[in-house]
Amino acid sequence: MDWIQTIIIAIVEGLTEFLPVSSTGHMIIAQNMLGVESTEYVKAFTFIIQFGAILSVVCLYWRRFFQLNKTPLPEGTPVFKKLIHKFDFYWKLLIAFIPAVVLGLLCNDFIDAMLERVEVVAVMLVVGGVFMLFCDKIFNKGSEDTMLTEKRALMIGLFQCISMIPGVSRSMATIVGGMAQKMTRKNAAEFSFFLAVPTMFGATVYKMYKLFKDGGSEMIVNNLDTLIIGNVVAFIVALLAIKFFIRFVQKYGFQAFGWYRIVVGGIILVLLFMGHELTII
Repeated sequence: MDWIQTIIIAIVEGLTEFLPVSSTGHMIIAQNMLGVESTEYVKAFTFIIQFGAILSVVCLYWRRFFQLNKTPLPEGTPVFKKLIHKFDFYWKLLIAFIPAVVLGLLCNDFIDAMLERVEVVAVMLVVGGVFMLFCDKIFNKGSEDTMLTEKRALMIGLFQCISMIPGVSRSMATIVGGMAQKMTRKNAAEFSFFLAVPTMFGATVYKMYKLFKDGGSEMIVNNLDTLIIGNVVAFIVALLAIKFFIRFVQKYGFQAFGWYRIVVGGIILVLLFMGHELTII
């Protein structure tokens, strides 16, 4: 990849990672429009620049992300319960994160095989888009008073597992999961951002481990300049995208994203029908 291709792909990553539009689908279009070959480095690049996107969430919500529960507990509360109470935010993130870890480890080969199926991405973009046209009406009872309990965190984590089907969108799955638990669109979206940090970080570390295990360390060292540029661009763009998304969904809901997904999925299906050889980056 040259620098222009690096910057464009990083922009696509930053824009789409936290929006419910499927970053995978957009990577397919971007890669093929730019003529980028799907090499081992290119695949590694798309995972590594997720670190920049993750960092944008931590920086934007740092006060809430590095929070401890300081509400006093009654005398005699067991030490374990005190620890869970103190680290309540991280405990619920862990609960929501666990289902994806378990399913990812059990079904890793199947998930990798699915990730090679461009037609699956396109179909799920369209199906998810149709669903998003109606999700505001289906889940319209969200309340600011809804507390994020352990049970609700687990349910959101189970919804996140649906996003292992390429084209579904991790953001869409977790936001819908939050709304299904009576959370407001804003609160569901923000928890989706928080949950992205351990999920994406874990996936990135796992892919990096496999890469280094297969002798890819030299490849990383030789491309440090593009990796740094990609992370910086993804960080800046993701920061702006998150701010835009929160304001937009509070005011307008998800219908626009539904129509957008249908259009993007339709474009991919048309290209496949016309005989274009599309690959997943």
